[in-house]
Amino acid sequence: MVRWPSRRQRRDQLAAARLPRLLLVEPDAPAPVAVDPLEDWVRLPVDRNDLQARIDALSARGRDAGLSAPRLDEWGVLRFGGRQVTLPPLEARLAVVLVESYKGVVRRDDLTRAGWPGDNPGRNALDVHILRLRRRVEPLGLSIRTVRSRGYLLEPATALSRVSGMEG
Repeated sequence: MVRWPSRRQRRDQLAAARLPRLLLVEPDAPAPVAVDPLEDWVRLPVDRNDLQARIDALSARGRDAGLSAPRLDEWGVLRFGGRQVTLPPLEARLAVVLVESYKGVVRRDDLTRAGWPGDNPGRNALDVHILRLRRRVEPLGLSIRTVRSRGYLLEPATALSRVSGMEG
């Protein structure tokens, strides 16, 4: 939730990250134009039940837009946040493991086995392909984070939990 128009910059950040936004319009402010399905607004003061109904509707639209978890199809097309990118075969094999463990740490050994079945290409090969995969998933609003001495973690680039807390 974002106060409008006083927190306009925060709204723009959330929009750029393709995250749902509920604008809490200040009493004297003009109504915003909301054309993005991931955005809605209510005028303050607002009834608690009306507010919850708007939050629930935005959550449903976010799920429909693929914000709940990334999906990778058999053709190597990765979808998230209403966007998609086609991955080369090797990066798609790496992405399968990361998507299956979404928001969980994946060990380097597991990624190496997925990317190069029956072969051991060495540490640098995995690092290079993870870097390439990072660049490909970034426009979708995803991030691959290195977890020191453990592996890699696929997660949203901006945490959805920030949307649920009211900002004033």
